[in-house]
Amino acid sequence: MNKLLSLVLSVLILSGCTSGNRSSLPYDAWRLGFFAPDYMEVWIETADTYGINGMVRIEAGSGTASIGYPRALSKGIPEVFKGDPKGWPERVGWGAGKYVKGADLPKQIYVRWQSLVEPQTYHTRIDIPESIRDIMRKGEKAFCRADGKWITDYREAIVIGLAPGGIAKAWVTGPCLSPIEIARVQAKVDPTGPYDGKSGGRHRPLSPTSKEYVEKFGIPYGSW
Repeated sequence: MNKLLSLVLSVLILSGCTSGNRSSLPYDAWRLGFFAPDYMEVWIETADTYGINGMVRIEAGSGTASIGYPRALSKGIPEVFKGDPKGWPERVGWGAGKYVKGADLPKQIYVRWQSLVEPQTYHTRIDIPESIRDIMRKGEKAFCRADGKWITDYREAIVIGLAPGGIAKAWVTGPCLSPIEIARVQAKVDPTGPYDGKSGGRHRPLSPTSKEYVEKFGIPYGSW
């Protein structure tokens, strides 16, 4: 009888720990997004997250990053290039990405991407300190212009900007809260090349508009 009671108590304790881990976030899931400066197109091969609970998510992010110019539905080379790739925006958006469900906040994010304007393949790791994770768990009063109401908002999104030269910069932000910078890192060239060396050194193609911009104005290295 004592052994049975001990077993039941052990199960209850473990269940409590598991429930505690699942409810460690005040929202259902955190979001991972990516963007690139105007015309500086990138292709994300993989973004893997390493959680504080030891969980690893392979390809938590991949594919295209959001970009202001060229526009998604634009056709032909414009007579005037309206975008400006120099520097980072004062207020970053959420980028192209998705919610990472069923995983706790990350302590590190690994990104491997193709910089299509160079072209070059880079990879790097971005550390997410505990102080940033504390910010992501903390609710703040915020005024949302979308509905004109004061709400309790959370910085539930990590947004990463990827620029030529292997520059990656990360912020944490929320729907109605201003972004806070996490880190700026210098990535290394991946010696295996695009797609882990499985494409014969061929990168994804650059769009005609971005190709024309780079040929006319170059790449503003040093502005990121």
